[in-house]
Amino acid sequence: QVQLVESGGGSVQAGGSLRLSCVPSRYTSSSYCMGWFRQAPGKEREGVAAIDSDGNTSYAESVSGRFTISQDNAKNTLYLQMNSLKPEDTAMYYCAAVMGPAPLLLFRLLMLPSGAGYWGQGTQVTVYS
Repeated sequence: QVQLVESGGGSVQAGGSLRLSCVPSRYTSSSYCMGWFRQAPGKEREGVAAIDSDGNTSYAESVSGRFTISQDNAKNTLYLQMNSLKPEDTAMYYCAAVMGPAPLLLFRLLMLPSGAGYWGQGTQVTVYS
């Protein structure tokens, strides 16, 4: 089992920034995909940004140029830097991981046959105008 613990959510005015962090309890494979997903009330969960063990990244068009996903291997932490936040970014944000090789885009689009694997408990991001 792998536990994912997120932090860094909160409330911010439109145009502001937040940084989310996710710490996995362990890695069970040297190949993996990790990412950030969000779900707003009444909407489907969507993949915001994802990164694989080779450092490749994938972003949703709605956040491209505003959000940056990164990983600090020394600190064993996944980050999501969110800039120029908009009210429509308001959602519960979840960290997820697949341990093992997987197509990064399919992982972000939640299209892997085996599912996303492991999920964190979520952290709320609220952007007010």
